[in-house]
Amino acid sequence: MLRAGSIPELAFEIRDAGPLEYAAVPTLRFRLEIESVGGEAIRSVLLDVQIQIAARRRPYGEAAQRRLLELFGTPDRWATTLRTLPWLRATLVVPPFSGRTEIDVPVVCTYDLEVTASRYFDALDDGEVPLEFLFSGSVFYAGADGGLQTARISWTKEAEYDLPVRVWKETMERHFPGSAWLRLGRESFERLGDYKASNGLATWDDALTTLLRRAGER
Repeated sequence: MLRAGSIPELAFEIRDAGPLEYAAVPTLRFRLEIESVGGEAIRSVLLDVQIQIAARRRPYGEAAQRRLLELFGTPDRWATTLRTLPWLRATLVVPPFSGRTEIDVPVVCTYDLEVTASRYFDALDDGEVPLEFLFSGSVFYAGADGGLQTARISWTKEAEYDLPVRVWKETMERHFPGSAWLRLGRESFERLGDYKASNGLATWDDALTTLLRRAGER
């Protein structure tokens, strides 16, 4: 039964996740269910979503431990260095609904491995990434007299979701098949370009492969 005038209490749950179809850049979409617990009619919600990686909540194999060395140090220190990683924030406008509704939370992903979250995702081969969603913002609803009312969403509202690593990798593979991105300083880039040109190498990948092979031979 709908109750006009009462302050709505909202509950949140992530239903699933996957690549956002036809996006110009790698983008994940998280399907968010919002419920008006008391059945109030909601005029709209201005929703702020903060997503963070609960890195402590999953195990890591030897390969992942090596790749995460720069983020967390050696595994013997992980009791103090392994920490929750902030990922991003998003703001959504939720249209009117009664009872419950679903809406996609789009998350643009980057393959820049200087970004902490990207380095973390790229270090994992399988399993799931434990995510925490923190919600805040404002809910707009009808007061007892039918007039528009607003209330703040409690900072205690949150949801958890375990994102399969394969979903992130599939999302990146759609846009960067068989590739990874590496940021270089301008001087290093120019030196690598000179090396590539002077050795008659066709691609940047050829230049790096040649350098690594020669370094290995030495």
